[in-house]
Amino acid sequence: MCKICAAHTFILSEPYYLMTTKYFLSCTLVLAFLVPAAADARTSLEVAGWIPYWSDTDGVASAKKHIRDLDTIHPFAFEVQNDGTLKDRADLDESKWKKLFKTAKKRRVDIVPTVTWFNAAEIHAVLSDKKKRRAHIDAIVEMVDEGRYDGVDIDYEGKWAQTKEYFSLFLKELEDELGRDMLTCTVEARTPPESLYRDVPDDIQYANDYRAINRYCDRVEIMAYDQQRADLTLNSEKRGEPYNPVADADWVEKVIKLALKDIDEDKIMLGVPTYGREWTITVEPEWYKSYERISARNMPRALEIADEYDIKPGRNKAGELSFTYFPESSIWNLLNVLPAPKGTTKGNEAAAKALLFANATGRTVTVNYVTMSDADAIEEKMDLAEKYDLRGIAIFKIDGDEDEEIWDLF
Repeated sequence: MCKICAAHTFILSEPYYLMTTKYFLSCTLVLAFLVPAAADARTSLEVAGWIPYWSDTDGVASAKKHIRDLDTIHPFAFEVQNDGTLKDRADLDESKWKKLFKTAKKRRVDIVPTVTWFNAAEIHAVLSDKKKRRAHIDAIVEMVDEGRYDGVDIDYEGKWAQTKEYFSLFLKELEDELGRDMLTCTVEARTPPESLYRDVPDDIQYANDYRAINRYCDRVEIMAYDQQRADLTLNSEKRGEPYNPVADADWVEKVIKLALKDIDEDKIMLGVPTYGREWTITVEPEWYKSYERISARNMPRALEIADEYDIKPGRNKAGELSFTYFPESSIWNLLNVLPAPKGTTKGNEAAAKALLFANATGRTVTVNYVTMSDADAIEEKMDLAEKYDLRGIAIFKIDGDEDEEIWDLF
């Protein structure tokens, strides 16, 4: 007999007042075990994740380990060739993928491979030609059918504005051919014009028709990352320390509000990054003038650099984990002997010293800046997804180097 049933049998043998008291206590104890787990779970949000082909061994292992936390996996696998055919860069027939797919199906996790295309001229040439477009659609549908996948994720970036109507037509025809299979569309984030331009143009040409995408796509995954210096308003508001974020929650909220004008909230999967970036900042008197990209930085490597230079990262104005430092090879290493100005945020000491020196001497200084999207930064985006009743979030990327603490959020 189960413990709860046994407790109820014992209770029924007692006088009524004891029976009701002990019944209440038993229910309270049961709820005490159940309620915290339910309260901690973010059951209102679906979670999807891209597994990149260039880190597929570690990515597959991480996705499999955390498969209970995922609703959809996107093997970031297929690239479109210039003739519209598909190339599997991940070798999805390999045993590691097959084992992951088997586990995903057992857990009822959707498998929706991503098809990418980044050549604007080739995209236009194929999609604007009825015969080539038809052949391209056939290649996609054949891939989905042969792999017995749950659908396809279309990620065609950098398109020309003149391709917009052809891309919408392509999605319409693809949706018809897929039938009951899922069509997910991954699209670039839009910064509101009033934040993107100093003088807003009278006619802004977009390459994506959000309304058509909303009509034909079952899910719309908005890549709300790689913000950098796109938002001129936030650049101004948050000056005073390095500001070149992967994704500031304040910017992401603007992206969401703009998208919701044309896309249903229950279709939107908010794209969130699990990576960071490193930049070389050119510092001149009174400002951090420019940022030159060095590399993408995953969490383990970023923390290795921080440890190497004995730096404790801090939380920057974008809500991301960050730090600055002078590389050993830099002539500006000597500035480490300067005291950091009063009020300098943790991790920002090197940049503050660079600015102090530039202000005092009029010299141009360079300093390195690392900013990372960790679990705390991602939780801010999840809060926004819940605030606006979005369908869920889509993680870019699952490669084994994501902040392990993100999985506690799901």
